[in-house]
Amino acid sequence: MFAIILNISAVLIVLSSLIGLYRVVKGPSNPDRVITLDMIGVNLISLVAVITLILNTTAFLEVILLLSILSFIGTVSFSKFITKGVVIERKRD
Repeated sequence: MFAIILNISAVLIVLSSLIGLYRVVKGPSNPDRVITLDMIGVNLISLVAVITLILNTTAFLEVILLLSILSFIGTVSFSKFITKGVVIERKRD
């Protein structure tokens, strides 16, 4: 029964990511696209966690940590680019 629930949740996570991918392409504004990319990152982390449970292993826990760090840095970078126009500001003397 638990395996069926895990498989259903994996399918629903993939479906949610596909809907988010459509939103990234057709999004009305750039902030909407950034939020959707963050949602896709969270879905990817969730999918790896579900796959870890399905396979009954701990091998992918480092992948989850790496994906969460990269998703956070990407969201912050995109947000800063949208608000200021640059990601890294150069200080002029």
